Amino acid sequence: MSSRGIQLAFIFLFLMNQVSTSLFADETKKGEGARSLRVLSYNIHHGEGMDRRVDLERIASVIRSVEPDIVALQEVDRIVKRSNRVDQPAELARLLNMTSIFEKNIDLEGGGYGNAILTNLPILGHRNLRLPQANPGETRGVLIADLKWSGHEKPLQVLVTHFDHRPDPADRVASANLILELGESQDRPSLLIGDLNATIDSEPLRLLARQWKNANAEPMPTIPVATPTRQIDFILTRNAVDAWKVRSVEVLEEKMASDHRPIFAILEGIR
Repeated sequence: MSSRGIQLAFIFLFLMNQVSTSLFADETKKGEGARSLRVLSYNIHHGEGMDRRVDLERIASVIRSVEPDIVALQEVDRIVKRSNRVDQPAELARLLNMTSIFEKNIDLEGGGYGNAILTNLPILGHRNLRLPQANPGETRGVLIADLKWSGHEKPLQVLVTHFDHRPDPADRVASANLILELGESQDRPSLLIGDLNATIDSEPLRLLARQWKNANAEPMPTIPVATPTRQIDFILTRNAVDAWKVRSVEVLEEKMASDHRPIFAILEGIR
């Protein structure tokens, strides 16, 4: 090749490198502020499966199968006699190499029973609020955690709850209204996750739809576990300064570990 040819070849390679660098920069810019989150909601029935065995290893295996960043758990025991006085949030965190938060809503058999969060994101703080209760029965709560979210200035707020299960919807409606009140003063991305004991077309879900968007547009049944016909477990997003994109949602094919099937979503928050 002549010297002129070599010179032209170098010029060509230089220009191609500049174009490649520019394209890479554009793609990087498009991705700024985007952070995918793998989110799982699971009512674990204190670890007791349909075979009546309490087996946290089995629960952990189900969770591990989707490699979540955030796990919202309901019906969790901590040092309760019926589940062998195991600290279930701590044990699941150990099995999954995650960090746990637990808040009890009732005292039970020498321990506590309530909601929990497992996460691999830094925890900035958390609190528990009791849900309204018009009629005597099991006390319910909403666990609220602030998590540090890479690439986002404001922390991610995660609310995990388990609404009342009785036929009268009064407590569920009151709980939905309380959560709406909590959201009125918030200007940051939030997730509401849990067993709402209500279907998509129910009054509590219609109320929540004023602020919250269901990750799945059509019902995805989670109970009864053997052959699900109703969805009562949900992952909801609330837009504030951030907008959410739902990459995928699925109900896991798990029939034995609990009396609910877990629901899993991959979400993306974009500033």
